[in-house]
Amino acid sequence: MARCTVDYAGRLTAHLPEASRVIMVKADGSVLVHSDGGSYKPLNWMSPPCSIRISVPDDGVAEQVWTVENKAGEQLVVTIHEVLHEHDHELGIDPGLIKDGVEAHLQTLLSEHLDALGSGWRLVRREYPTAIGPVDLMCRDADGRAVAVEIKRRGEIDGVEQLTRYLELLNRDPLLSPVRGVFAAQEIKPQARVLAQDRGIECVVVDYDALRGVDRPEARLF
Repeated sequence: MARCTVDYAGRLTAHLPEASRVIMVKADGSVLVHSDGGSYKPLNWMSPPCSIRISVPDDGVAEQVWTVENKAGEQLVVTIHEVLHEHDHELGIDPGLIKDGVEAHLQTLLSEHLDALGSGWRLVRREYPTAIGPVDLMCRDADGRAVAVEIKRRGEIDGVEQLTRYLELLNRDPLLSPVRGVFAAQEIKPQARVLAQDRGIECVVVDYDALRGVDRPEARLF
């Protein structure tokens, strides 16, 4: 943490006036300059591969000048006027992010709990192939009619468009037609719902925790 000014010269030029900031140097060589706002995004940064050259000016204006340069010749110059805190720590190898509730998990859970989509349904196949890609679930409803199910974490217009294209192809197959569509997601945007209804596609909001058998009392009204 230091009081610093930052100048970038490359495809454009940028200047950060003197202020207290967090300067982060990672083991991969990247340098990031953060303020107390802006969430996770740095104010300025240099991505690896790059080199860092540290000099000590004799003008008394600054304690250090860091010149960070990448292979393209772009430079990030950090002028440190006062070091407020300095710490060095080896983090080691990170195991990576493990995501819960991704579309693959939802697909697996819904294929095992088809009652969340409709009573009396049975699964024909997961990842049912079409000429433009697989439909997440192909099912038969209680009346034996074919149902194509597209699953998203966040249901947006793109997902409705995708299911529409699948349905157009599937309904050309006389062994399947007529095929109706179900758009299933943990959250469905109002615009996507309107478009789906206009195209005769049913929208189903699914509760991921309920599918997993996890009870959340704080999420219930009663």
